[in-house]
Amino acid sequence: MTADRDAERVEVTVPRRGDRLTVRQGSVLHDIDEHTVLGDVYLRALARAQLRLALLVSGAVAVTLGGLPLLFAVVPSVRTVRVLGLGLPWLLLGIVAYPLMGAVAWFFVRQAEHTEREYTDLVERS
Repeated sequence: MTADRDAERVEVTVPRRGDRLTVRQGSVLHDIDEHTVLGDVYLRALARAQLRLALLVSGAVAVTLGGLPLLFAVVPSVRTVRVLGLGLPWLLLGIVAYPLMGAVAWFFVRQAEHTEREYTDLVERS
């Protein structure tokens, strides 16, 4: 009786996670490569996120650096302020602007890489 039972037993297993992930990942990558509707949705989401970041950063730079000459034109007394022997306009536009641009560039690259990592994770999970 036990021999009959053993012969009828069937082992049921769950597929390994890595195998299932590889199959899914391949299909999403295939969708992106083949420009299917789903692949286009993924690419548009990435492009939108990158565009949003670029507009945010360039808008902040334009307002900050573009607003300084406007401030100097509207409030003439600011032009005569001297800091460390330099006029405030020269100090801000000639010296402070460059480290500011370096910090903005660092922020932009860091955020762009973060967006790309999120996109890669999204594609790998799908």
